Amino acid sequence: MAKRKLPADILEYFKKEGSRGGKKAAASLTPKQRSARAQKAALALSPKERSERARKAVAAREAKRKRQAKS
Repeated sequence: MAKRKLPADILEYFKKEGSRGGKKAAASLTPKQRSARAQKAALALSPKERSERARKAVAAREAKRKRQAKS
């Protein structure tokens, strides 16, 4: 059975409204609960995805340090 694609306007609605739920949920959690949830999500990734995200995080931290050093 072939997958059906949703119309563009509905996809746009889900992209906009769907991002609200995570922010609301995170606001109601304690820092410890947020950390536990993030760890669980990270472990659900494949090793390749995990290493790619770690590489991007390191690059982002280095870029931030460079920006702060310039100012």
